[in-house]
Amino acid sequence: MDILAIRSKNYAKQDEHIYKRWFDFADSDADGRVTGPDAVNFFSLSQLPRSELKKVWAVADSKRQGFLGFKEFVGAMQIISLAQTGHEVTGDMLKDKEIEDISTPNMEGLDDLLLRSSAERKARSRVDVHVNGTSPQLQAQTAQWFSQKSKPKISESSVTSVIDGLKRLYLEKLKPLEVTYHFNDFVSQTLSESDFDAKPMVMLLGQYSTGKTTFIKHLLKANYPGAHIGPEPTTDRFVVVMGGPDERSVPGNTIAVQADMPFSGLIKFGTAFLSKFECSQMPHPLLEHISFVDTPGVLSGEKQRTQRSYDFTGVTEWFAAKCDLILLLFDPYKLDISDEFKRVIGSLRGHDDKIRVVLNKADQIDTQQLMRVYGALMWSLGKVLNTPEVMRVYIGSFNDKPITVEALGPIGKELFEREQDDLLSDLKDIPRKACDRRINEFVKRARAAKIHAYIISYLKKEMPSMMGKAKTQQRLIDNLEEVFGKVQREYHLPPGDFPNIEAFRERLTGYNLDRFEKLKPKTLQAVDDMLGHDIPDLLRKFRNPYD
Repeated sequence: MDILAIRSKNYAKQDEHIYKRWFDFADSDADGRVTGPDAVNFFSLSQLPRSELKKVWAVADSKRQGFLGFKEFVGAMQIISLAQTGHEVTGDMLKDKEIEDISTPNMEGLDDLLLRSSAERKARSRVDVHVNGTSPQLQAQTAQWFSQKSKPKISESSVTSVIDGLKRLYLEKLKPLEVTYHFNDFVSQTLSESDFDAKPMVMLLGQYSTGKTTFIKHLLKANYPGAHIGPEPTTDRFVVVMGGPDERSVPGNTIAVQADMPFSGLIKFGTAFLSKFECSQMPHPLLEHISFVDTPGVLSGEKQRTQRSYDFTGVTEWFAAKCDLILLLFDPYKLDISDEFKRVIGSLRGHDDKIRVVLNKADQIDTQQLMRVYGALMWSLGKVLNTPEVMRVYIGSFNDKPITVEALGPIGKELFEREQDDLLSDLKDIPRKACDRRINEFVKRARAAKIHAYIISYLKKEMPSMMGKAKTQQRLIDNLEEVFGKVQREYHLPPGDFPNIEAFRERLTGYNLDRFEKLKPKTLQAVDDMLGHDIPDLLRKFRNPYD
C-alpha cells in the first residue's frame, strides 16, 4: 500500500510532540489540514531548492487531496530530513529506511517563529485528525452541505480539497438535475457525504472455491472476522472487510442505515439481501487505506436452478459502481462461465477499466497444462466480453503456501512471481489513484445524468396534452430503441453512453410519462459548465503548489 502513509505513523516517539507542534503551526486555519500555501511557507524554512520541495509535495500528497493530514505531514518532514542529507527524493525513499534513524529536519528560524506565535496559537483549539487527514470540524461542516433542511450556496473558501470541491459541485449543479429527472430511481441513488469520503474498495467475483476469501487472507496475513474457507460454497453472503478499532461483524441491516457508511443504497434490495450482507471490521494497516468486498460464489450448472432470494446481478452492479477495482477469479478447474456468471460480467458494462482477471491456484498444474488452461480461459472470456481486445490475465497462486520449483520448474516459478508482483502493484496504486478515480466516476455520473435528462424530457415532449395518453405511453415504451436513436441524433450524443434498453424499459413501466419534467436548458447548462470549466479549475487549484 501507500508506504508513506503506513510508515510515517511509526515515527520515533520522542519526535511526536515536535511534529505535532510544527503541524499546528503550519496549519494556518487550525482545521487539521496543511494546504498548498501553508506548505509553501513552512517547507521553505528547510532551505531546500524549490524543485526538491515540489517532489516532496508530490510524494506526500500522493492521493492528490490538495492538503496534508498529520501523518502525511510527518512523512513530508522525514523526506525533507533525508533530502537535507543528500538523498534523492523518490516515492519509495522511506521504504528501506529505519524510521528511528531519521532525525527531525533542520528548519531555519522555526524556533523563533514558534515563540512569537505561541500566545496566538494557545487560543486555538487542538484538532484531532482522522486517518484520512480530515478533522471532525471539517467533516461536520461538509456534512451540513448534505442537510435536507437548508442548502445554502457553498462558498469557495470552504472548499479545501478536490473531494470537497466535488461535493460542492454535486450539491449545487449535478444533484438538482438528478432530482428533477428521477435519475436516482433509474440509475443510481443520490450521493451522500459518506460516498465521497469512503475508502477505496476492491471487489472479488468468481465461482465458489476459486480462492476469493483466501486472496483477502493472503493480503491481510490473517483471517477477517467471520471468514470461512473450504472447497464447498462457504461464503454465502456479501462481506465488506474494513478497518476498525476492534474485530467484529456488523449485520447488513445495521450497516445500511449508518450515515457514516456508504451502503445506504443497498436498502433498495430489501431485507432478503440485507440478511445476506455484513461488514467485518478489524484493526489492520492495510485496511486503513482500502476495503475489500468478498462475494458469494457464482453458481454454475445444476445449482443455477435454485434461485437466490435477492437480485444477485443487481447487487454486483451496485458494488461495481462503488468499487475502484474488480477482480474476476478463476482456477484451472473452473474455466466454464455459467449463465449466472455471464449475467454478472454483463452487469459490469461501463466499468471495464476496473476489471482485472486472475487465474488463481495455477501452481496446481504443470507448465504445459498451464499454457493450455490459459488459452482456454482467454477463449471463454472472448465469447462473454464480446470485444476484440485481449484482456490482461494475471497468473498466480494467492495463498500462504510457497511456490515450489518442483511443481512448475524454474521458468514457471519466475513467471508466477512476476505476475503476482504486477497484480500487487496494481493494488498498491489504488489509494494513490483514489482521488483520480473519484473524479473519473463523478464525470461518468454527470454524463449519464445528462443523457438520462434528455431521454426523460423527450418522452414528456412526445406525450399528448389531452387524449390518447395511455396508448402513446405504451407505444413509446415499446419503441424505446427508436426513442434512443432520435435523442442521440437530436442532441449529438455518443451512443455508447446510453443506458441498457431492457433495464430502462422495465423501470419506465411503473411511471406516468405525462408527469415527467420538460427540458430545462439552464439546469443542463449548469452541468455542462461544471464539466467544461469547474472541474478543470478545481484540479488546477489543488495541483502541486510548487508548479
